[in-house]
Amino acid sequence: MPSPVAIIDIGSNSIKLLIAARGARGLPETVFSRTLDTRISAGISQIPPQLGEAGMAAGVAAIRELVGDAVRLGARSTVLVATSAVRDAANGREFRDRVRQATGCTLRILSGIEEANLIGRGLACDPSLAGLRNFYVFDLGGGSLEGLVFRDRRAVQETSLPLGCVRLTERCVADPTKPFGPLEGKAVFRAVKTAFGASGFAFSLASGAAVVGTGGTLTTARAVLAARAGQAMELADPLLPCDRLRDLLGGLGALPLAQRTQVPGLPPARADVFPTALATLLAVAEIGDFSAYRHSLYNLRWGLAAEELARG
Repeated sequence: MPSPVAIIDIGSNSIKLLIAARGARGLPETVFSRTLDTRISAGISQIPPQLGEAGMAAGVAAIRELVGDAVRLGARSTVLVATSAVRDAANGREFRDRVRQATGCTLRILSGIEEANLIGRGLACDPSLAGLRNFYVFDLGGGSLEGLVFRDRRAVQETSLPLGCVRLTERCVADPTKPFGPLEGKAVFRAVKTAFGASGFAFSLASGAAVVGTGGTLTTARAVLAARAGQAMELADPLLPCDRLRDLLGGLGALPLAQRTQVPGLPPARADVFPTALATLLAVAEIGDFSAYRHSLYNLRWGLAAEELARG
């Protein structure tokens, strides 16, 4: 097998490593993956957005550890990218400089459109989506929500909106340790509706077009539902009807944070922002008038891996 490449995705809520090699069909195949929850974006909703000292220190430490994994596992190259939290922060360049000093690696800060396009390229690597021609894609992270429209498997529209679950929790939820109720849900819906209205993003496909969802929120929702059914997440149905997501939000949102952290399948580090994240995706579904998300585990990291492997 040719030497693999390593991708480190520095997101608002977690930092993820994918080591991938070119598979038999020429597409990236996973050699190793790892996720570290760091939440470098804490406080990102302030004006101006700013990365806190604790978040930056935790982020640099996590990146150093993942770069070590890449070296140990023989990656021929390591690509580091940062998304919404670093992109929007007034001190994002300072964080980039700290990463360079700690690891010797250059950090690429993606624009929102670059991020959206790489997500689209990553989804093209998912064999389960090979039959789709016209579809929407939504990728929800801690700092932003990326949306794309595909026609004949080509992205014809993309947007990046400041609707990440960490950002909206800080804006819309007064006390994340308490249950998430109707007032919080309405605040999230207003924020999503306002952002989509200002963006010009058009739900232009025919009624019934598939909607693909990526990112930690749907991965977690699928994991929680799978745990309830006694299944592994990867074996659970990737089609997630909004009715099931709404029921999940109602049940988990009614719990205080201390109880939410005990729910099987829900990582404790995500428990405070998970209700906001579900409410965000449900708001998108209401605005777009669709009834289900088709979950994919392929996203930004696979797009970057495909790009890097194509370099030979």
